[in-house]
Formats: sequence, structure tokens, C-alpha cells
Amino acid sequence: MTILARIARFLFWLLVVSWSMWLLRRIFASMVRNTVAAPQNSAEDSNVAQTTATARRLVRDPVCGMHVDETLSIPLRDRGELLHFCSITCRDAYATETKKLAANG
Repeated sequence: MTILARIARFLFWLLVVSWSMWLLRRIFASMVRNTVAAPQNSAEDSNVAQTTATARRLVRDPVCGMHVDETLSIPLRDRGELLHFCSITCRDAYATETKKLAANG
């Protein structure tokens, strides 16, 4: 058998073994996921899930444009409008920028 045929044969079996391992890993992961996840049957659990989903509203930072969870954001009330920032740095940058604009007229 030539060297090229041996290399091709080795690569073929390497491909078959790696694909088999990938398939077994996916099957095992789905079996574990199904046994770990408990079904939600009660109405109380579904209400908790709905309130959690609505509490995770994303708001946009006006300085950098990043979306941040409303409960984790840093709020600032400016001229009657509630603004949400991703960090103290963005909040301070917004405050200094509005002071500059107010000073310039």
C-alpha cells in the first residue's frame, strides 16, 4: 500500500471517530438537559416566569448606545426625563456635556 493511501485511510477513520464522538456528546448532553430541567406545571411557577421576563427590560444608554438591564442601570433625571446609563462614567460624561451646552446657550 502506498503512503498516500495510508494517509487517506487514516484521515477517513479520524473523521469517522471524531464525528462519532461529537454525536455521542450531543446525545449525552440532551439526555442530561432533559433530566435536569423539571417541567413547570403549576400556574404559580408560570406567573413567576412572566414577572421575571418583564422585569428584565433593556434600556439604551444615551452616551455610548449600550443596552443595559433597567434594574442594573444608573438612573438620572434630567429636565423631567428619566435616563438610564450603563456606568457612572457615562452618566458623568452626559452631565458635563449638558453643562457645556447650557453654558454656551
